[in-house]
Amino acid sequence: MDTVSVLTLRLAEAIGLYMIVVGMGGLTAPRRWRQMMDDLERSPGLVMALGFPVFAVGAALVLIHSIWRDPLSIIVSAIGYAALVEGALLLAVPGPLIKIGRWSLNFTRAWAMVSIVLGVLLFLAGLTGRVTVIA
Repeated sequence: MDTVSVLTLRLAEAIGLYMIVVGMGGLTAPRRWRQMMDDLERSPGLVMALGFPVFAVGAALVLIHSIWRDPLSIIVSAIGYAALVEGALLLAVPGPLIKIGRWSLNFTRAWAMVSIVLGVLLFLAGLTGRVTVIA
């Protein structure tokens, strides 16, 4: 896949690996996801502690990679904005997000498989992509 930035390729690899690992965790230990959601519902401090790094990673991605010129860079940028919004919601109004998270536990294995497939695709796009300068 052609893109305009080496950074896009490296971020696609990193995000892809993250999605693969999280997906594998969902397949091998789905009870851990349920326990995590239980912990989040019981502990506002834990929600804040989670919201800050999610917000920080999203903000960093938005600041260093807001490129909207090709499909891969659009995907990477959109993931950054999604993380920023998720972190902001966890910090400001976590209730609705936690409810959605609780509901999504009904589909843990499906989410895990989707995460693995999308992670592999992102990782491979980053690994095999090339930078093309657009004049």
